[in-house]
Amino acid sequence: MIRTLFSPVTFVVHTALQIANLALWGGLIILFGVIKLILPSGKVTEAWNSVMHACLFSFGRVSVLLIRLFNNVNIECAVHGELSKDRWYLIIANHLSYLDIVLLIEFATHRIPAPKFFLKKELIWLPFVGLGAWALDMPFMHRYTKAYLEKYPEKKGKDLETTRASCEKFRTVPTTVINFVEGTRFTTQKHHQKRSPYETLLPPKAGGVSFTLAAMGELFTNVLDISLLYPENKRHPMMAMLSGTMTKIIIDVNVMPVPALQQHSTLSEPEFRTTFQDWLNAMWKNKDSRIKRLLES
Repeated sequence: MIRTLFSPVTFVVHTALQIANLALWGGLIILFGVIKLILPSGKVTEAWNSVMHACLFSFGRVSVLLIRLFNNVNIECAVHGELSKDRWYLIIANHLSYLDIVLLIEFATHRIPAPKFFLKKELIWLPFVGLGAWALDMPFMHRYTKAYLEKYPEKKGKDLETTRASCEKFRTVPTTVINFVEGTRFTTQKHHQKRSPYETLLPPKAGGVSFTLAAMGELFTNVLDISLLYPENKRHPMMAMLSGTMTKIIIDVNVMPVPALQQHSTLSEPEFRTTFQDWLNAMWKNKDSRIKRLLES
């Protein structure tokens, strides 16, 4: 009751501190990214990247500390399997809120290598986020519509080239690649519009993940199927968190083997994507059932 009463004040103060945290660490990452341009490649660049990753982890940790400070929140994190900082992981997660990104960064701290998100190209203009992601070598995806590709057929396959070029940078150092395969944040309206066959999820898209597996699948040690849930603040998790009314967060991590279909080198690109889509749909069906059980419990 008291938290609800003071939520407008909490929102202003908490938002200001979260922005300041983003500006501090994002600004440092951008500065280090500019310096990285003049550094020799090899061990020096790898060491410099470690410093930048430390800044990324610090951003996530401070952000979650602020969340705990302003919210009487219970964060339940369950990991089903073993994790290591010395392995390559592909994270496939559902997407409910921008808060997901902060939680995944904080989750990675001391558990797995620094995460690399697949981002929409429009986010390059988002203050601190866009240039910070660029400095950290995160891939920006160009999503072309079917109508656009019909008008400009020479653009076909460019998204695959972008993915492969980005993944090449991840081959020498253990890395975590994150993809929100739904392509957008879940809302009830989008759920109805897309006629999703799943109760708690939007239909998954194979594109970016299948490209990643095709480009560097032999490197990945495991796929991490991560379910993010805000069971008592489903409608507006970000607003609830900033206003101090977030009460529960669930992070459920299922450590899975890398699908063997990445070894199907004889398949054409369309055949590979179709085969992978079938695997992803089956995984999504299991994920939907697991999320329903978590919400019921």
